[in-house]
Amino acid sequence: MSEVDIEWPWQYSFPPFFTLQPHPETRSKQVTAWKSLILTYCQKTKTYVIDVREASQFPVFNNAAINRKLEHSVIVSILCELQKHGNAAPLDKAKNRWEIYWHTLEEWASMVYEFVSNRGMQNTVVTLYELAHGEDTREEEFHGIQQEVFVKALRVLERERKCEVIMDDDMQGVKFF
Repeated sequence: MSEVDIEWPWQYSFPPFFTLQPHPETRSKQVTAWKSLILTYCQKTKTYVIDVREASQFPVFNNAAINRKLEHSVIVSILCELQKHGNAAPLDKAKNRWEIYWHTLEEWASMVYEFVSNRGMQNTVVTLYELAHGEDTREEEFHGIQQEVFVKALRVLERERKCEVIMDDDMQGVKFF
């Protein structure tokens, strides 16, 4: 993982932050801080998938300056908390690989539809690549989004009957209504 300009919260340099606290109120605050930190880190680094088996490679889980790492089981429990709020989803039954959504799929979908609506792109077909990586979206929050996450966000719009996702062998696109 490359270093990015992240403003680490004070807890990140506090060794007990890396050990799940036994007191319920303290633990609740700790988990809330971890959830926020993980989402901020993933947003800044454009990280869409975390493999908890490789967590020590992510600076967010491994503060080398104080020689502290967050345990695998604690990471999974925090990711499960993120899942409850629509900010994460396991990619395997063992819960080793997780997709991270610093914006929920519904929020991503809303951003995309607002972009499309503001540009009068209803009743047009756009390729997924053009929408996620094109010049026109360079200033949009969803620019550069990972395709798997993008398709899931578009499926939200599809369920709302605002688009149709086209995933043919020769064409991966979306028609907006």
